[in-house]
Amino acid sequence: MKYRVLGKTDLKVSEIGFGGIPIQKLTQEEAAKVIHKAEETGINFIDTARAYSCSEEYIGKALKGRRKNWIIATKSMARSYEDMKRDIEISLKNLNTDYIDLYQLHNVKDIASYKEAFGENGALKALLEAKEKGIIRHIGVTSHSLDTLKYMIENPLVETIMYPYNVVERQAIETFKLAKERNIGIIAMKPMAGGVLSDGKLALKFILKDDFISTAIPGMASIDEVIENVSASKEEITKEEIELCDNIYKEMDKEFCRRCGYCAPCPQGIDIPFSFILRGYFVNYDLKDWAKERYNNLKAHASDCRECGICETRCPYNLQIRKMLKEVKKTFGY
Repeated sequence: MKYRVLGKTDLKVSEIGFGGIPIQKLTQEEAAKVIHKAEETGINFIDTARAYSCSEEYIGKALKGRRKNWIIATKSMARSYEDMKRDIEISLKNLNTDYIDLYQLHNVKDIASYKEAFGENGALKALLEAKEKGIIRHIGVTSHSLDTLKYMIENPLVETIMYPYNVVERQAIETFKLAKERNIGIIAMKPMAGGVLSDGKLALKFILKDDFISTAIPGMASIDEVIENVSASKEEITKEEIELCDNIYKEMDKEFCRRCGYCAPCPQGIDIPFSFILRGYFVNYDLKDWAKERYNNLKAHASDCRECGICETRCPYNLQIRKMLKEVKKTFGY
């Protein structure tokens, strides 16, 4: 395994990290076996979140007696001081640790949310207090919005960013380069494009060719997936493989949602990008119950679409959103 420095944190992280979403569908014993195998291969960075149901708890139990071998990252959707303070304490308990290496503001979807979290009585205040006490070491942000990401990297308190980067989603390359100039660690999320890329080794080799990436975090739910993903760290990508990735990009360019949010607002109140994300988790990650629960809690659903087409006129990638929403409806039943 090769290691890279995670920006200004100075943490040396494995260039292949462990994404903690898929272990939710495993038992505690099964999850522990996968995590222990990852450790054997040299993986030392693991990412989870308060929103990933039992993921934090599974990781905490799996790392008992092994804490010193791991760099732990988690994240919270909290935007207020009190909510973040509470979530930090829950994460510490779940992860069975007295400190967390990286605590991230999870899914900062727009500049208004960012300003709320970084405001006078926002979540940042709790993170800074926790950092001063030593119970978290570093502060990061995650987002699916490129405009928000561009805004956040200007803040010197942001030590790491997490944003989608894969064969299909390349829109953040220039922003990543600016972040690297500011010595911000860059964590590539969705390396398999939400599960639509079948060749994990190729997908990761594509990402790791770029020195601005600190680590990529594919979700892993089996020992076979660990072995395949780690193999990407042992080989350089070839010219022919880059050409293959470019061809995949061209084929999928008009069918893949980048979650930029430009389609909003929907007149019917449908959260279009999140609906596509949930379908991806249902179909590609086999997280059916988790995806169903979140889909059920949405204020509007794909069945509410009146096919007005306004979203498609706004989409910078010219996606056939109405057709894609019909697939969402077919998946969830409404």
